[in-house]
Amino acid sequence: MKMVSLDDAVIARLDRDGERFEIFVDPDLAHSVKEGGPFPEISDMLAVEDVFLDAHKGDRAPSDLLKKVFHSTDIETISRAILEKGEIQLTTEQRKRMQEEKRKKIVALLAKNCINPTNKTPHPPARIELAMEEAKINIDPFKSPESQINSILKALRPIIPIRMEMAQIAIKTKASHYGKLVGEVRSFGRVLKEEWTKTGEWICLVEIPAGLQIDFFDMLNSRTHGEVETKLLN
Repeated sequence: MKMVSLDDAVIARLDRDGERFEIFVDPDLAHSVKEGGPFPEISDMLAVEDVFLDAHKGDRAPSDLLKKVFHSTDIETISRAILEKGEIQLTTEQRKRMQEEKRKKIVALLAKNCINPTNKTPHPPARIELAMEEAKINIDPFKSPESQINSILKALRPIIPIRMEMAQIAIKTKASHYGKLVGEVRSFGRVLKEEWTKTGEWICLVEIPAGLQIDFFDMLNSRTHGEVETKLLN
């Protein structure tokens, strides 16, 4: 994954010891970390691998101050502290842009994966958009489209008949990959079953939207460097 661009990045901020420390972060990954998800590769998280006293002015924090406050000058250590204990800033324009981008992705996801169960035909995107407007659905700019699908479907069902086609996938991987995977797996769908083998491997059965299989497999391979076994069960 390439580094997030400055145009798409938001500022994460932490006030400590009378100073303000800021970093430019990917909004989706930053929110995932604040929700308890795994910390991603630093090159995926940051738009600029620096800590600022004022990010908009480009005023970088001196290394001696970082060492005094954080007891480290390591960018990952400091970024973790800022994200875990600080707050994420969004301008009104950024929030609107992110919400609109997420809305488009959600509509595309629903149009690709959902059908009208009464006649087994797909819903056109325009029909889904109108139903979302009628349901007054609020899009969370920080959460992934996949993690919002279930609540959106629940809100849409009183308005249009809609059902998502699902796929069940079994996963087996080393225990060392669990921390990097569990949050990502849950964001794609619903964990039906999980257990540990006697040799310390994690086995999981997850149900995800059928149209997300390629993205799901790509994520698994990326996070585990290919050290994962999968099986499509339906």
